[in-house]
Amino acid sequence: MRKMKEILRLKWDCQQSNRQISKSCCVSHSTVGQCLLRAKKAGLSWPLDPELDDAALEKLLYPSNPSPSAKPKMPDMAYLHEELKKKSVTLQLLWYEYKETHPEGYQYSQFCNLYRQWAKKLDVTLRQHHRAGEKVFVDYAGQTVPIINKSTGEITNAHIFVAALGASSYTFAEATAAENLPSWIQSHTHAFEFFQGVSDILVPDNLKAGVKSPCRYEPDLNPTYQDMAQHYDTTVIPARSAKPKDKAKVETAVLVAERWILAALRNHTFFSLAELNKAIAIHLKKLNNRRFKKLDTTRRQLYETVDKPALKPLPEKPYEFAEWKKARVNIDYHVEIDRHYYSVPYQLVRDQVDVRLTSTTVEILFKNQRVASHKRNYLQGGFETLTEHMPKSHQRYLEWTPKRILNWAGKNGPNTKKLVNRIMETRPHPEQGFRSALGIMRLTKLYGAERLEMACRRALAIKAYAYKSVKSILKNGLDRQPLLFDQPVESPPSIHRNVRGKNYYEEKEVNHAS
Repeated sequence: MRKMKEILRLKWDCQQSNRQISKSCCVSHSTVGQCLLRAKKAGLSWPLDPELDDAALEKLLYPSNPSPSAKPKMPDMAYLHEELKKKSVTLQLLWYEYKETHPEGYQYSQFCNLYRQWAKKLDVTLRQHHRAGEKVFVDYAGQTVPIINKSTGEITNAHIFVAALGASSYTFAEATAAENLPSWIQSHTHAFEFFQGVSDILVPDNLKAGVKSPCRYEPDLNPTYQDMAQHYDTTVIPARSAKPKDKAKVETAVLVAERWILAALRNHTFFSLAELNKAIAIHLKKLNNRRFKKLDTTRRQLYETVDKPALKPLPEKPYEFAEWKKARVNIDYHVEIDRHYYSVPYQLVRDQVDVRLTSTTVEILFKNQRVASHKRNYLQGGFETLTEHMPKSHQRYLEWTPKRILNWAGKNGPNTKKLVNRIMETRPHPEQGFRSALGIMRLTKLYGAERLEMACRRALAIKAYAYKSVKSILKNGLDRQPLLFDQPVESPPSIHRNVRGKNYYEEKEVNHAS
């Protein structure tokens, strides 16, 4: 008590700061603060009463502890454990609620200490604090199940996909034919439907179907897996490589599924994947309804009360499996997919684009922006071309048809129309004569419609069915020259002794008959 009196003297009589007092008395400044606080609560003032001895002073400053019978009551630990799984619930919030009903209860530090001591006695999985609806852990079991083909007797191994919710450990399992990308995506879709909602985060292992390039800091996800996550409005955070504790929840779920589902089916023979999944569903229901060893509840009960209310709703339509590819835009502004060609805006010629393929559609994206969408066509060698993807010059070219060109030529004159028609008739395909016809029509800009009509008349007469011939006629002014052979002229018969004449053979026949 001597040091306590000195602290009070230096503070109240000498007006020194707590840190100055702590240096003078060789105690910490926090101890000085506690002493002054206790003195204030005891109603002491300076100078102290001379009759107040050390024993009385100690009794005022440090009253005796309450009897064991008055020990504060701690709330149910299992209740605290379940409440902590709910979003935004902390030990501090639970302590505030506890103090409202038990003002004489434990202080915050002791409250937390008692809970943590209790939590250490739980299983490793349950000791982790998973928020409600926050995470779904997914993985494949190491054990497979044989399926026998009735016709051939061939045996194939079915792989078991397992998903578990973080807070409730509510488990989903199904058999798939393989661990490839389509099976991986389909199992996720079935898992979300089984959970009747979507978690905020997906925690997979680093298998190739989900993660293209594992990395501790920035793993590269498979584009299809990323696309599926965006469809369900969730985030994929893969576990670190060689760190099973990152997905300890599903590791335990896999172990439990192997023990309570696959082991129970060990003596069964399956002849189809559907038959196996039907048997798995029966044992899965039993697993989710089985009580925990150290918690008086089940996975289903926890799911109904904790996880299910916190899950995000499912989208209107389930995810449609889509495959992603990279493609280079060809010079004809088309990309090749399975030997069929799909158009993109011509400005993207020679650029690399991403292609999203479903069973019915082909979507083409450039820098994550969709630039084209086509109905998928499996015909090899075919084309899907949209007019708006073409340059303006190509669009104008496609507007021309044989009938339209003939009508245009007919406006210039009948000879022009007749010549254009002859040009297209002499080509293997009418479109091969389009350029010649268009070139002939453009000559009106240099020579006028009348001269072009006369040039076409001469070209028809000499059977010169070509653009160069008409241009040459106009260039050399031959369209202005009369056609000497336009009207055939009958020349007089030639008179010569060697020319027999038209009656010669008639006379011969008469003489021969006589």
